[in-house]
Amino acid sequence: MKNITKLLIAGLVLVGTVLNVTNLNAAETQISKANSLDELLEIVKKARTAESALNKRRIAEFRSARNQQKKLMDDAIALEKRLQRRTEELKAQFDANEKKIGSMEEQLKIKSANLGEMFGVVRQVSLDASSRLLNSIVSAQYPGREKFSDELGARKELPTITELQKLWVTMQTEMTETGKIVQFTGDVIMGDGSKQSTLVTRIGAFNLLSDSGYIVYNPEISAMQELVRQPDSEYTSTVGSYLDTSSGVAQLAVDPSRGSLLRLFTQKKTNEERYHQGGIVGYVITALLGIGLLIVLERLVTLTLLGSAIKKQSGDSTPGNNPLGRIMSVYQSNQDLDTNDLELKLDEAILKETPKIERGVNIIKVLAAVSPLLGLLGTVTGMIATFQSITLFGTGDPKLMAGGISTALMTTVLGLISAIPLIFLHAIVAGKSKSMVHVLEEQSTGLLAEHAEKGA
Repeated sequence: MKNITKLLIAGLVLVGTVLNVTNLNAAETQISKANSLDELLEIVKKARTAESALNKRRIAEFRSARNQQKKLMDDAIALEKRLQRRTEELKAQFDANEKKIGSMEEQLKIKSANLGEMFGVVRQVSLDASSRLLNSIVSAQYPGREKFSDELGARKELPTITELQKLWVTMQTEMTETGKIVQFTGDVIMGDGSKQSTLVTRIGAFNLLSDSGYIVYNPEISAMQELVRQPDSEYTSTVGSYLDTSSGVAQLAVDPSRGSLLRLFTQKKTNEERYHQGGIVGYVITALLGIGLLIVLERLVTLTLLGSAIKKQSGDSTPGNNPLGRIMSVYQSNQDLDTNDLELKLDEAILKETPKIERGVNIIKVLAAVSPLLGLLGTVTGMIATFQSITLFGTGDPKLMAGGISTALMTTVLGLISAIPLIFLHAIVAGKSKSMVHVLEEQSTGLLAEHAEKGA
């Protein structure tokens, strides 16, 4: 009996593989509680009935899900068909619009053929006006005026009537402001890079003035800048008097190039900078000029004092400590000699005094002759440097040659500046010394004549 029960349980286990775990556990529990074969048979029948009902329920659920999936598929297929029809409709509409746009563009070209050239001129005028406004001094007072003209010149669409009128007003404003003298307060970039609020006077579209002199407008940074160096005094001297004038007419130097000449004037070298371009040769020439002037000064003072002493001695018979007095002493100490011997004594005395009187005259002459020779030396060395630059870098950039040429020219100028006054002063000193020697010779001749009369 027990073996049969075990066989039935094994069979039920094999059948239970199609059941869920919960039902299998419940069936095993009931089978294990069966006390007889009849009860076991009844339990098995109930289990099969429950299993059959469970399978039927599952089949019904599967069929319901299949019908629902089929419905979703049918709906998706219907949506795809509708979208395909819509795509075909939109594509047909797109092709029709393309043809319509092409036809309208062709009509636009035909209708705007007469205006095309005019709009091209408008764009060209806009670009020219933008460049003119950008570089105009008036933009220092009204910055950003060129943006509209720049945008209009770069636009590919046809401008409107309002935009054409605005362009006309912008150009007319520039012409009107060109003829005005206006004062306004603006930021000026100083030499140290700082900004300072300054009262600026605008002379039309030509100059910007402040209390410190001329200022310029830099279009690259859209700001006013102080000049690194003001122009020559002949130009800047008129700024103060002009700003102080409240009515009437005042003189003022105006830059017709609207700032270009002012920038060029700031690049001009000063006399000091030109002098230093002469280099070592220029310094040597300057030293020679200084030495020559000191010698000339010393000679003029000495000869002037000697001339006064000789002039005073000529009216006094008592010999003094001066060239004429010493000659008179020789005469008085040798009166017992005959005329020829006395003449020799007097000539000897004059020869002793002559070097003292003519001392330094020849040095002045030598310095006057050496200065232009040194200038020529600087010229030659400067030209050698210039030719070396040409050999190395060619003649494409004139600035490479400017240094050597400047040195060459400045040494020549310095040599002439040194030689001309030294020659002139040498003539004065030489003439003064010769006149004094002539006075001594004249006085000695008079003494000889007086001695000859006494002897006769």
